[in-house]
Amino acid sequence: MDDRPRTMTSKPTRVDRGHCFCGAVTAEFSGDPFWICFDHDDDCRRAIGSPLTIWIGYRPDQLKWLGPKPKTFSKTRGVVRSFCSECGTSIGYTDEGLPNESYISIGFMDAPENFHPQAQAYWEMRLPFIKMDDGLPRVDGYTRARDPTLGNPRDR
Repeated sequence: MDDRPRTMTSKPTRVDRGHCFCGAVTAEFSGDPFWICFDHDDDCRRAIGSPLTIWIGYRPDQLKWLGPKPKTFSKTRGVVRSFCSECGTSIGYTDEGLPNESYISIGFMDAPENFHPQAQAYWEMRLPFIKMDDGLPRVDGYTRARDPTLGNPRDR
């Protein structure tokens, strides 16, 4: 019989990485994201240059820049978007109305297939040719509790 003390082995911490198109901006993300969501609102559509995106939510302490930090820009009250100043890749955003939350675009991630959305945000703002049969909840606004005093895309 083995008399050695037994130790519980813990699951290794998940680590994901991302980089922009040119590779100038890279980041590492530790742990599981707290939220992953399709987004159809027109602010994000214009900022990303795509009919929709998937945002991956992390806490700021889960994110580590591995080189130069991205450039930032704000047009929408309370929202600061980040991008690569070299190639223009959209990286993510923070929102004053969602404190302690950082959102990264799925296009920035090295393994986007590992991120499965949990809902569809701003469903009523989707483009008419977007048809999705994924069974996810459809929400007509933010899918996270956000400070309403900052407004939302349909009011801007």
